[in-house]
Amino acid sequence: MELPEIGTPIFLSLGEGVNFRSRLESVDENTFSVAAPLETSGPEGFLPGYEFEVFWVPPRTRVVMPVLLKSVTDSAPYRWNLFSTAEPEISNRREYARGGGGAPLRLFGEWGPQYLQGRMLDISEGGLRFWVAENKQIKEGDTMRALVWLGNGETEVSGKVYAVRPSEDGAGLDVVLIFKTVDPLAQMIRQYVMAWEIGERRRASMEA
Repeated sequence: MELPEIGTPIFLSLGEGVNFRSRLESVDENTFSVAAPLETSGPEGFLPGYEFEVFWVPPRTRVVMPVLLKSVTDSAPYRWNLFSTAEPEISNRREYARGGGGAPLRLFGEWGPQYLQGRMLDISEGGLRFWVAENKQIKEGDTMRALVWLGNGETEVSGKVYAVRPSEDGAGLDVVLIFKTVDPLAQMIRQYVMAWEIGERRRASMEA
C-alpha cells in the first residue's frame, strides 16, 4: 500500500457526486488515518464497516483506492481509521468540479409550502452545499428542492439531503444536497463553476 506523504490532501468519495476534503494524518502497517471531514460531526454518522473510495491528486493524474472504515476516534480532533481493500490505482475518471459561493437560494422541502432562504457555499454537477439559518425541519435523508442563482438566471435542482452540521462560524447550518444532472442543467453548472474559477484566479492575481 503506497500512500502520499503525511499531511497530503485526501478526498473521500462518500456519496454520488460528493467528495469531502480531508488530509492524511498517519500511516501504520495495515491501516492509515485521515482527518474526519468537516461535513461530519463527531464519531456518529458513519459506522465501522462502511466502504467507500479515497483519492489523492499528484501532478497530472489521480490515484484512487477503495477502503473500509475501521473506527472513528471518540474525541476531537476526530480521525477516521481506514483499511485498504485493494491497491491504489491511477484513474482518469472525471470528478465534478466544485465552485461558487454567496448566491442566494430558496429551499422547498417536506415541511410544507413555505420556502426557506439560504446562501450557496459551492455547487457541482452532483451536489450543492449551502448555509441556512438554524432549522430543525431539515434532516438527513429528506428530499429537497433548491432554486439557486447561477450568474445569469435561477436554476432548480432536486435531490436528497446528505449531511447537516453546525456552520463553522457557529451560526446556522451547513447542508449538503446531492442530486443527479443531465444536460443542459449539467452544462449550465459547469459553465458557472468555470466562470467562478476564472474570477477567483483574476482576483488572486490582482491581490498578489
